[in-house]
Amino acid sequence: MSLSSRLLASLAFVIGLAAILGAWGSQVFAGYVPCELCLKERIPYYVGLPLILLALIAMAAKASARVRRALLWLSSFVFLCGMVLGIYHAGAEWRWWPGPASCAGGGGPTATTADLLNALNNIHVVSCTDAAFRFPAGWGLSFAGWNAAVCLVLVVLTAMATARKHA
Repeated sequence: MSLSSRLLASLAFVIGLAAILGAWGSQVFAGYVPCELCLKERIPYYVGLPLILLALIAMAAKASARVRRALLWLSSFVFLCGMVLGIYHAGAEWRWWPGPASCAGGGGPTATTADLLNALNNIHVVSCTDAAFRFPAGWGLSFAGWNAAVCLVLVVLTAMATARKHA
């Protein structure tokens, strides 16, 4: 049974959306503070998911195969970049190579001087080289490692969708 390009692209979109929602959820609901690399690893989702969505819209609108394939190839490339960034981050966490020199979590804007002083008292610098979470616990993949794995799946799905006759 051959999977259609629309089904493969839809599956990639759903998996990618679940991944970015999981990242946001771990931050908002579980209290994980993302490091600088974690925030950069989200960019491929912000770029790649709209590209997949545009490809799906192009498929539904019966746009030219060239347009549909270009959008899918571009999304595949974007997630390939995300996979490389995830591998770099995971390798830095395992101390296989050094992480970036500057490594701090993002903070929100402050409205008053009191807010700024309060933020300084509660500042928590997050290291890009220390995994906040591993699954399975202790020896498994970190958030960065799971991100690299998800990006690999998204690269494969979008590339397969591109290769289909009806892409």
